[in-house]
Amino acid sequence: MCMPMTGRRLTSLLAHVTTAAAGASLLTGCGVLPGATGGSREPVTVMTWAPDQTRATNMPGMPAMAQTFARWVNSQGGINGHELRVLTCNEQNSSAGAAACARRAVREKAVAVVGSYSQNGRAFMAPLEAADIPYIGGYGIAEDEFTSPLSYPVNGGVASLVAGHGMQLADSCEKVSLVRPDTTAGDKLPDLLNSGLRKASHRSAVDIPAMEDAAEYTQQAGRARTRAGDEKGCVTAVLGERTQTFFDSFRRLPAQQEEKKRDTVRISSVLGSVDQPVIDRTGGAHSPFEGAFVTGWYPAAGDESWAPMRKVIQEHAFADNRVDPADTGVQTTWIAYTVLKDVIESLDEDTITAGQITHALDRGEQIDTGGLTPSLRWKYEDLLGAPGFTRIVNHEVTFQVVRQGRLVAQKPGFVDVGETVLSTP
Repeated sequence: MCMPMTGRRLTSLLAHVTTAAAGASLLTGCGVLPGATGGSREPVTVMTWAPDQTRATNMPGMPAMAQTFARWVNSQGGINGHELRVLTCNEQNSSAGAAACARRAVREKAVAVVGSYSQNGRAFMAPLEAADIPYIGGYGIAEDEFTSPLSYPVNGGVASLVAGHGMQLADSCEKVSLVRPDTTAGDKLPDLLNSGLRKASHRSAVDIPAMEDAAEYTQQAGRARTRAGDEKGCVTAVLGERTQTFFDSFRRLPAQQEEKKRDTVRISSVLGSVDQPVIDRTGGAHSPFEGAFVTGWYPAAGDESWAPMRKVIQEHAFADNRVDPADTGVQTTWIAYTVLKDVIESLDEDTITAGQITHALDRGEQIDTGGLTPSLRWKYEDLLGAPGFTRIVNHEVTFQVVRQGRLVAQKPGFVDVGETVLSTP
């Protein structure tokens, strides 16, 4: 029962409230901080960022999944008694936005940045490194995610996807046209794809750079189709959110080209550029992606290993349509927070710091993700060590295909692409 507060009792209580707690929240009820899970353990603050409402790739599902994860664990008493507090930030697909998010993470004393998306690695890693804040399970799009000693990637990044995609296409395609962003990061993709194609003594792909935020791609689509040829030609596009725009331009090529090559040119991509939500939006079984080859980091969205995530989304996302269990960003965020949860539980401390998390990961804390990835561990001997991608520890991918409007496994299990990435010039 709550006892009434006299002036003397209230003064006595306030004298014992720490400055940090007073700044964070007002006392309510019987002296319980709003949102606290109870117990004496300190809350854990982390940040998740991603671009939203920009002209290029947007990933609103990643911060939304982070908030959903927090609601779930806090409804169960937190992570080992720690309330999980998630800060979110719009990275805006810009260096300035990424740096601003990182500075805010430092300012608000986040102990980690978890499950985030940004192409602007140099802008965000410098502030995090200066504050010794680990970057756990970023999307895998920025080179700095695979070089910074404070980055702990849960997948093999775009490097593994594209190298694996070359392996996937090698058996089915005589000629391959690659349409990719005309950016510094995009410049690396042809060599990676060709490393995979060479696994089957395959000729190199035709490289077709394109603007990442173009409104249409008719010129690039026509060139890609022509260069792919008439016999077992394949056109692959890795343009992030604009991949759908490219294949819409591809589908609308002039009728004479359509009649000539409609049944001979196959399309393909990698997860993140094409995933189940994109297929659903573009017609499902009647989508232009029907029959497409797709390389992913994780099992297909319908795989049973995703059941725990789907249950959490169903019970704690509250009909937030940004949290799609088939979205690659959402999936990556779930795995990243699985890592965070495991590490905090292993520490079993009343207060969690960024340094403690980093030390636990560096000393070899091994994470079981329930079959979504191989076991994850970031000791020195676990690192792939490929130039530009030294921090890769998970170099396995999955081969998928679109059948009757659903992304399904083309072959069961994972394919190790570590040697292929290592062989890239």
